[in-house]
Amino acid sequence: MYLKIKRVADFLLSIIGFIILSPLFLVLTIAIKLESKGPILFKQKRIAIHKEYFYIYKFRTMRIDTPKDTPTHLLENPDQYITKVGKFLRKTSLDELPQIFNIIAGKMSIIGPRPALWNQYDLIAERDKYDANDVPPGLTGWAQINGRDELPIPIKAKLDGEYVEKIGVVMDVKCFFGTIVSVIKKDGVVEGKVEQLYKEEEEKQRQKESS
Repeated sequence: MYLKIKRVADFLLSIIGFIILSPLFLVLTIAIKLESKGPILFKQKRIAIHKEYFYIYKFRTMRIDTPKDTPTHLLENPDQYITKVGKFLRKTSLDELPQIFNIIAGKMSIIGPRPALWNQYDLIAERDKYDANDVPPGLTGWAQINGRDELPIPIKAKLDGEYVEKIGVVMDVKCFFGTIVSVIKKDGVVEGKVEQLYKEEEEKQRQKESS
């Protein structure tokens, strides 16, 4: 029942949000177009509820020759691909605004686990353990306000599971206001390769299990 109410609230709030933010959409559209060649919006194949596929929309922040379907934090040197306008958009999370269209279309929610890339099989598998693939993905969520890019996949999936377990008005309100604080503080944004971080975390876990 809550998911049905949540869907109605998502739709109405997104429509209102787009109307209010339409001047900002226009300004950002012009800035992106003036700086670099390519489309204004960037679309990418992601995982929706029940592991169905959909295309997420963002303002384009990178050059058109950027490697496809690779998370930014896994690129060897992402700075060489990110545009000047894109750097500002990513720091302020304004690049995420076009996902309002995904929410209106019913493919996403305002609050929920961030939609995984279609080829992030490890994250998808971990989320299966917590039924986190069985709720609509969100613009922001519990994991985003508790570490974001810095989180190893097992911890990220566990936090998504906590959201599913406690899903409701209180949890969504916590995520909403927590996101505002995180954006202002720029918490958890990592622009660079963090595979080593994941490996170190996995090694610590193996040492704990063997001891």
